[in-house]
Amino acid sequence: MFFIEITCIINIMDINYNADVIVVGAGPCGISAALEVARAGKKVVLLDRAKYAGSKNMYGGAIYKTALKEVFQDDFDTLPYERIINSHSWAFLNDTGSFSLTYQDSCESEAYAVKRFNLEKWMIEIIKKKGVYFAPNTLVKNLVMQNEYVVGVETELEKYYAPIVILADGVNSLLAKGLNLREKYKPKDVILSAKETIKLDKKIIEERFNLKEDLTNGVTKMYLGNPDGIKNVFMMGFLYTFKDTIMLGVGANLSDLVQNKININKLLEYLKNHNDIKPLIKDGQTLEYSAHLIPETGYNKMPKLTDNGVIVAGDAAGFVNSVHFEGTNYALISGKLAGKTALCALENSNFSQEYLSLYKKELDKSFILKDLYTYRNIIDRLYDRRASLMNYYPYKMKEFFKIVTSANCKSKSLQFREYFLSFFKDRNLKELIKDGYMAFRCVLDIFFGR
Repeated sequence: MFFIEITCIINIMDINYNADVIVVGAGPCGISAALEVARAGKKVVLLDRAKYAGSKNMYGGAIYKTALKEVFQDDFDTLPYERIINSHSWAFLNDTGSFSLTYQDSCESEAYAVKRFNLEKWMIEIIKKKGVYFAPNTLVKNLVMQNEYVVGVETELEKYYAPIVILADGVNSLLAKGLNLREKYKPKDVILSAKETIKLDKKIIEERFNLKEDLTNGVTKMYLGNPDGIKNVFMMGFLYTFKDTIMLGVGANLSDLVQNKININKLLEYLKNHNDIKPLIKDGQTLEYSAHLIPETGYNKMPKLTDNGVIVAGDAAGFVNSVHFEGTNYALISGKLAGKTALCALENSNFSQEYLSLYKKELDKSFILKDLYTYRNIIDRLYDRRASLMNYYPYKMKEFFKIVTSANCKSKSLQFREYFLSFFKDRNLKELIKDGYMAFRCVLDIFFGR
C-alpha cells in the first residue's frame, strides 16, 4: 500500500504542470484563494466562465469590512464603496403595514454598499498586480484525473495542469458533483433570489432615507411576511441604499415556490407595491434585473471538502448563513483558508486527500464552521413553522400595535384581554406549543453553539 502511494505521487509529480494552483470561479471566494497563493510567489491560474468578473454573480449589496481587510489588507482603503451601511431594519409585513425594529449607529463602519461588478473589478485588478493569471470567458468542462488524483482542468479550448485545483464555482458546482463530493441538491436545499437595481436621484434617496450627502451613512432593510393569498412560503425581502440606486430583492425557498406554483417575480412585485416600500422607490427606473440560487444546506449537509488534489470552498461548499444574510464573508475567508492549505501542500509536495484535510481543520477553528454548526438546525426549525412566521404572527403584531396606538374610547384592559385570548381561539394549543418549542430550541442552539 505504501509502495502504491509513493508510485502515485511520483507519477503526478512527473506531469508538466503549467501552474502551481488552478482556481475555478472568479467570485470573492476564488479571488481570495488565488490572492493567498500568489502572495507566496506561486503561479496561479484563475478561470471563470463569465465574460468579465461579476457579470454572472449576485448578492444583496453589502460587503463586510473585517473579512475584506483580512484578505485584501492595505488595498482595502481603495474599496469602491458607495455608502457605509450603519442603519439596519427588520420588518414583519402584513397586508397594509408592518412592525419593524431598527438598529442605527452613525459611528459604525462595518458594512459597505458596493455594486457587485465594481467589487469584483476592483478585486481582479488587485490580484493581477500580484501575478495571478486571470482567464475570463473560459468554461471548465471537466477535471483532469491521473491515478485517482485531480491534476488539472479541461476547458473548451485547452487543458491546464496543476497539482491542486480549488473549486469555487458556486452553488451549482458540477465539478464537485462530478467527483461525488456532494449530493445533488433538492429544491428545499436552495433559495431562489431575485432583485432589481432601481435608479433614483441621489438627493431623493437621501431625503427618503434620511441620509447624509457625504455618503457616510446608508440603510439596509430586511422584510418578512407573506402577502395576502400566499401561504407557507419561506421568504425574505431586502433593500440596500447606494449612491443613486436602490437594490430591492427577495429570496424564497425553491421547494415552496414549486409546490405553490409561484414565480419569484410575483413576490418581488408584492414587495415593490407594498405600502411600506412603494413610496421609497416611487418614480424609480429599473436598470437591472438578476436572479440567483443560494445554497441553504448548512452544516448537516456539508459536502466532502477535499479529495486528492482538490479543495471545495465558498458557495460550492454550501458556506452560507441565510439567517444573518452572510455569504460573501464566508466566501472570502474560506477562499483564503483554501489558498493557505494549498501553500502547505505545495511546500510538502503532498496533495493527498488526507493531507488536504488540513483545510477542514482550519475551517473548524474559524467562525465559518462554528456558526454553521450553531445554526445547523435553526433553518429547518424556522422552515417547519413558516406558516406561523410568515402568515400568522405578522398579522397578530398588527392587531397588538393597533390596540397600543388607538384611542377608540374602549377599555384597554378589555381589548388586551380579548387579544391574548384570541391566540387560543385562532389556533389550537398544540400549534402554540410547537411555536414556543421552536423558539426555545433556537435560543438554546445559539446559546450553546460553538
